[in-house]
Amino acid sequence: MIQAIKKFIFALRFKRAVKKADTLKHLTHRKHMVLVVNKRLEVFSRKEIKMLIDNGVFRKGTTIHDIEKKAIYITL
Repeated sequence: MIQAIKKFIFALRFKRAVKKADTLKHLTHRKHMVLVVNKRLEVFSRKEIKMLIDNGVFRKGTTIHDIEKKAIYITL
């Protein structure tokens, strides 16, 4: 029962994150991705991820392509 509730809550949060990514895509015309960061769903644009890599947030050697592989949802 608890697992079902957790899945339902995750589905609601995922749906909200996808909607946010799609609206940002239409406003900014950039590629956006939904990622799991610290057990939360976050929406990042490709440019924001590039800045985070340059600032050293991710491990050395991590590329945008690696992060796109781990993304749950990517706008086109």
